Amino acid sequence: MSAFDELRFGPQRTLNLREHLPSAAMAVRRTDKWLREHQVRGSKEVLVITGRGNQSIGGVGVVRGAVEKLLFSLRRRGVIASHQEHNPGAFAVQLAPLRALVEAPARNRDRHAPSARRVEIHGLSDETVDLLRQLAERSLHTLGVSADEATVSDEMHRHLSAIAPALPSSGRTEEHLRVALRAAIRDYD
Repeated sequence: MSAFDELRFGPQRTLNLREHLPSAAMAVRRTDKWLREHQVRGSKEVLVITGRGNQSIGGVGVVRGAVEKLLFSLRRRGVIASHQEHNPGAFAVQLAPLRALVEAPARNRDRHAPSARRVEIHGLSDETVDLLRQLAERSLHTLGVSADEATVSDEMHRHLSAIAPALPSSGRTEEHLRVALRAAIRDYD
């Protein structure tokens, strides 16, 4: 990585897929999870290094092509705002605000797919539920919806279902959730 890239992105905002030489499927899964986590953290721009594919059969970068296809998909899903070729072996990715993730329209195949992780509000602290309520109310207000308790509850579940899969699976999941909720609330302010 060049000195300019080091200043612009830093090691925390750089995913170097060349280090472990993953298969295309592994690279896509790792990149998807990493980009969603950075969106929740509030990162604005990140660097994804895929390599050029020089070591691939025929010199065609399988990982690069698979990651670029993922980037287009994540744009439609509200995870990234845009991406561009940074150099022949890397993409500079602009992450979308959390608001875009929640507001992205469900695609037909997503509507019928079972949820990867069923999200329940039960068991969350009062502080977290309050933040979730604030986010839901701001979202509904922006849409011009006069909300009753059932509508607010549905909106709270919708936001939680969109944000929860991107949270790091550590012992501090609820803490990460509160950080993400505060960031999403700021997006509406």
